[in-house]
Amino acid sequence: MATAASSAVGSGTTPQQRAQLNRLARELVAAGAPGVVVRVDDGHGRPLEITEQAPWTRPDHRLRAGDEFRMGSSTKTVMATLVLQLVGEGKLALTDPVDTWLPGQVPNGRAITLRMLLNHTSGLVDYTEDPAILPSIMGKDQRRWTSEQLLALGVRHDPTFPPGSSWSYSNTNYAAIGAVLEKATGKGLADLVRDRIARPLHLEHTYYATDSAWHGPHAHGYEPDAAHMPPDVPAGFRDYAGAHRDGHVDVSDNNPSWGGAAGAMVSTAYDWSRFYSALMSGKLLPAAQLAQMRTTVPIFPDQPDGPGYGLGIQTSATPCGTVWAHDGGIPGYLSVTVTDPTGRRTANVLVATEAFAEHPDAFPELAKAAKTLQTATVCAMFDKPAPIAAPTTDPSG
Repeated sequence: MATAASSAVGSGTTPQQRAQLNRLARELVAAGAPGVVVRVDDGHGRPLEITEQAPWTRPDHRLRAGDEFRMGSSTKTVMATLVLQLVGEGKLALTDPVDTWLPGQVPNGRAITLRMLLNHTSGLVDYTEDPAILPSIMGKDQRRWTSEQLLALGVRHDPTFPPGSSWSYSNTNYAAIGAVLEKATGKGLADLVRDRIARPLHLEHTYYATDSAWHGPHAHGYEPDAAHMPPDVPAGFRDYAGAHRDGHVDVSDNNPSWGGAAGAMVSTAYDWSRFYSALMSGKLLPAAQLAQMRTTVPIFPDQPDGPGYGLGIQTSATPCGTVWAHDGGIPGYLSVTVTDPTGRRTANVLVATEAFAEHPDAFPELAKAAKTLQTATVCAMFDKPAPIAAPTTDPSG
């Protein structure tokens, strides 16, 4: 596939790093990504920003580094921050049973604490596995989902394990967190994000989406249409709703409210970097609550020193340094956002398609190109050369 000319600005990275990231961004588009935004701030000079897009997407939108982007599961970091702010104010406690705030809405709710919800040790089944949500994921059902409705989908399935006994990533945990936040404050999640995160940090393009509307110029997200979807993708995930474009479907106008507190945030690479910097440097949370956020449980039980999940964020040792991060996937949009432990260095890779991350074996070239770019971007953030091999796939999404 031919690629459109990329744009890149920045002075904080070396010419070799800029050339490598430009090349890898072009290779990602050549492998099938409709578009990609890369931003690297190594803490020294002007951040590097790169955009690359496939020519067939240009009639829809000329991609820019500052475009709004659906952030998917990176939403969890914001929700955890809101909870911890309320903990610092004495309005919530991490030891609160979920039943205290949502009586009768979660089976065994007296044994599941807010901490367990935040770090995915509750045992609740992921509501995205319930067939009732699939039409919304695919854009065919444009209803507005509430936190309570999403929670109800997850808890009608038997739990995976007893509370606190293991780790399993589940969006239902954050549907419950969303409902708790609304109950404890009497405010909607969009208002809480605006008043406690976006406005204090002057994040002009960061908001919690309750419908399909965008607030500013935005990246268009695409998935292959049914005729061009690889055969290994399951039948239920092959036919997205949206306008057809060159063998793809533009899913940008589909309602993301089914992601709720687990995945409905919108932001930009610049805004999210500012959020991470403020979070890690203690501008959003008192020291005690930031320490709680960074208290982790092992993602893999047989790797106690491996990747760890804290409260809405995870940490891992990459070939070039230790990062705090979250990735986010929602149809049309895949984001990987990382920071160093101080918040001085940040990096973002935003890709305008997501099915390849859900079904990597069906998109081997695209998945490999994305991981290679992500690895090189993290290393550039640390002012280090990227290794040849990429790390293993992140288990969260």
